[in-house]
Amino acid sequence: MKREVKIIGGGLAGSECALQLLERGYSVKMYEMRPTKTTGAHSTEHLAELVCSNSLKSEEETTASGILKHELDLLGCRLLDIARKCRVPSGSALSVDRAAFSVQVEAALASYANFELVREEVVGIDDSPTVIATGPLTSPAMAEAVGRITGKDRLFFYDAIAPIVSADSVDMSKAYFAGRYGKGGDDYLNLPMQRAEYEAFFDALVSAKTVVLHDFERGELFEGCMPIEEMAKRGNDAIRFGPLKPIGLRDPRTGAGAYAVVQLRRENTAGDCFNMVGFQTNLTFGEQKRVFSMIPALHDAEFLRFGVMHRNTYVNAPGVLSEGFRVKKSASPLYIAGQLSGVEGYVESIMSGLVAAMAMHAELNGATLPPFPATTIVGALSRYISACAQDFKPMNANLGVLPTVSGIRDKKARKQAYHDRAIEALTQWKDSLN
Repeated sequence: MKREVKIIGGGLAGSECALQLLERGYSVKMYEMRPTKTTGAHSTEHLAELVCSNSLKSEEETTASGILKHELDLLGCRLLDIARKCRVPSGSALSVDRAAFSVQVEAALASYANFELVREEVVGIDDSPTVIATGPLTSPAMAEAVGRITGKDRLFFYDAIAPIVSADSVDMSKAYFAGRYGKGGDDYLNLPMQRAEYEAFFDALVSAKTVVLHDFERGELFEGCMPIEEMAKRGNDAIRFGPLKPIGLRDPRTGAGAYAVVQLRRENTAGDCFNMVGFQTNLTFGEQKRVFSMIPALHDAEFLRFGVMHRNTYVNAPGVLSEGFRVKKSASPLYIAGQLSGVEGYVESIMSGLVAAMAMHAELNGATLPPFPATTIVGALSRYISACAQDFKPMNANLGVLPTVSGIRDKKARKQAYHDRAIEALTQWKDSLN
């Protein structure tokens, strides 16, 4: 039996890291503070709970998210495999039934005799091989411990969660199933709005009451989870060209288009509840009910969960973490994975857990994990985390972090070239380890 590794946090990064280490023969003791102590965003005690959206984004290989998934598949990612077994229809995106996903992740971990789950909060860090994957909702005591070890001040941004509505409460006479441009089948429920309806909704949205944030906090909103009301304040058409864009959507019953379209995505395989796509919000619960019910198809909507905002914690990773997510100044094997490390997004968090496990395995065997190719999303994000020159902010997968592909004018062909180059480089990297 190999050595025991301690994993603090049972989210996506911690669960992927644990499965990778268990597969390599290590004993894993995972600490998860829920349900003894919970957070402002979690609603269950289950491992790998998807707190915000139930979407792991696109699987199309010409997108950064799709490239990253293909890379992780090559590296033997466990959670993506589980996610695909729990998927719900959402076009080219990989969206899952949250409850089923957590159940299967827990079952996979429990299938190993050398896995132990301890339900308690960890408030200190010892010298044992450890991966800290406490996530963006790290408890204050744990965050203090991390801050002492990293030697860097903690940084914060705010994240927002979208509401969930009951399917039975949607007025289907004012809604229709369809994918944009006819792609993806009937994966999204579309709620059309005509101009007068949109303008009334917009006016109510930008003037609605929000949960009060301090001035210094307002500047820390993360762009990827910008509240719908904050986005709307950028201009009358800001959300109409964003999450409410009507382009490519027509009512199949009439062929009619709309001035704006709100999209709902299935929240579970039963299809009895829907997530409001792009509707992360900081409105008070009463205002959410009032304003969102102005959407014609939601005039009698039953909100199963209102949107909330919560403070997310991450370390100032450059200079603190290596490309393998190791804490550089720690004398003992200590890694930080997940959104606490400065990656942003579900799949990105899974990636960091996988990389941390690979690097930990190498270190415990007296070796060093070679850097991933710079032309891969895994490699580019790892470099960004460890060496961003200035103004470090959480980063998700995007083609902008990759070296530019030049000489290809066609946009689609150029995006395909990013994918092909990444997969070829990662395949060669993987073969070199053998």
